[in-house]
Amino acid sequence: MASDMSLAGRRRVQLALLLTPVSLFFAVFFLGPLTIMIVTSFLAPGLYGGVEWVFYPHNYGRILGFADPAFEIFDPVYLAIFLRSLKIAAFTVIATLFVCYPAAFCIARLSERWKNFCLFLITLPFFTSLIVRLFIWVLILRQTGIVNEVLLAGGIIDRPLELIYTDGAIVLGMVYIFIPFMFMPVYASVEKLDWTLVRASLDLGAGPIRTFIRIILPLTAPGIAGGAIIVFIPALGNFVVPAVLGGAKVMMLGNLIEQQFLSARNWPFGSALAMMVMCAMLVLLFVYVLASGRRGADVMN
Repeated sequence: MASDMSLAGRRRVQLALLLTPVSLFFAVFFLGPLTIMIVTSFLAPGLYGGVEWVFYPHNYGRILGFADPAFEIFDPVYLAIFLRSLKIAAFTVIATLFVCYPAAFCIARLSERWKNFCLFLITLPFFTSLIVRLFIWVLILRQTGIVNEVLLAGGIIDRPLELIYTDGAIVLGMVYIFIPFMFMPVYASVEKLDWTLVRASLDLGAGPIRTFIRIILPLTAPGIAGGAIIVFIPALGNFVVPAVLGGAKVMMLGNLIEQQFLSARNWPFGSALAMMVMCAMLVLLFVYVLASGRRGADVMN
């Protein structure tokens, strides 16, 4: 008994030694900056930048509508930017899923050699600079770009279309960037799919649509949910794609936060905006964890 207790004690010590570096890194480089951001979001902005150490909740009032007119003015444009960012991030998730879901089924049924080759092609864009890839889309979508030139040459349109600096251009750029992030979790679920259940469902008289809804979709739901989380979170706060493909016409939360920190020098308001993004992400993660826990409990029962 004593030897078992000493062995358990040594294992606890080993576990503590292994977790200490990771915990310190997490505390210093995540919890530390997050605490600074939370504190700054409740401080007053300085007259010439920086902060004043005065409790000041009206930074959130500018966004949510409870600003005191004596200090801040509620401007619905910030809420509109927040909602537009949510919309574009949601469209990005839907579009990437629409592309990756059938592609995952096609690649999962290939031989091992072709499967590995296709996976390499999906990760290949990571070997190229993000800015370079986005500016290629600028060359494609601008008024004198490839798309407009082909349509004009074919007589399909009379004048160039406004393809760039729109919400659609941003969604296209986001989808192009985040396809690998959606594909990998979805592919992992599809590859583990038990096809004997699918064949049994078809043999028992269920049609393809019912089999998909009752068998395939529930079994691949964890990969869909994981991919949606991985894509939605960076898409919501992304500022590179809107800056390149949206220009000055389309403002998203990431661009607004960058503007408040660098141009306007209103660090408290920028921190409040960043915390709004963080809260949206935490709510999404909480819902995902709650749904995963319920699904695990149902499986155990």
